[in-house]
Amino acid sequence: MAEIGVIGGSGFYSFLPDAQTVDIETPYGAPSEPPTVGDLDGREIAFIPRHGADHRFPPHRVNYRANLWALRELGVRQVLGPCAVGSLRPELTPGTFVVPDQYVDRTWGREHTVYDVPPVVHTSMADPYCPNGRATVIATGNVVPDGTMVVINGPRFSTRAESRWHAAQGWSVVGMTGAPEAAIARELALCYTSIAVVTDHDAGTEAGGGVTEAEVYRVFGESIERLRGLLREVIGQLPKPDAGCSCRGGAR
Repeated sequence: MAEIGVIGGSGFYSFLPDAQTVDIETPYGAPSEPPTVGDLDGREIAFIPRHGADHRFPPHRVNYRANLWALRELGVRQVLGPCAVGSLRPELTPGTFVVPDQYVDRTWGREHTVYDVPPVVHTSMADPYCPNGRATVIATGNVVPDGTMVVINGPRFSTRAESRWHAAQGWSVVGMTGAPEAAIARELALCYTSIAVVTDHDAGTEAGGGVTEAEVYRVFGESIERLRGLLREVIGQLPKPDAGCSCRGGAR
């Protein structure tokens, strides 16, 4: 059993030393990889690489429902979801960590809910991220404390026109995996916190050839040890789930 879950993004395929692999099935099939569970500074952590250990799942093929259900079955009630993003603001340079407080979902064709059979359930998402989790990450002092993440379907990057449109809306970063992950976490009454790692300036904020996959992987790789350190610090400070937390309003 575990109390905190970590979902690793692009290039983040392992986290826990001496971890035990737990084979688990869910009503939605298998997670991206069997979770690994282990102790980190006295807290039991479950880890799943979002795209699989060999990055075989593109953003629109990730089984978000199975990943989160598996974590919940292991006892997890708090989830940290780091992800790679592009910057829509010149001041958010590669290597910056952003703790979004809002997101805009522009994905399609994904399984967006665990409530796809009757009865219909409508879940509040006005504030999509856990206030306690966000406060804990922000308290580290090494992050940008807010911003809106627009989530595109991928796996392609944005055109310049799309990128400029996103920036003109006042949004901060653009990613491919933040939705429906946050919404499904809320449906499952999980406290979910995103940590967005800026890997590039999106196409509308720069001249030249635009974003490349190699650039994204390179910068995320250069940031991975800082991210591991941040996660370790946050995990050590993360409070126990509060029964009164707004995240606990999920119907399951």
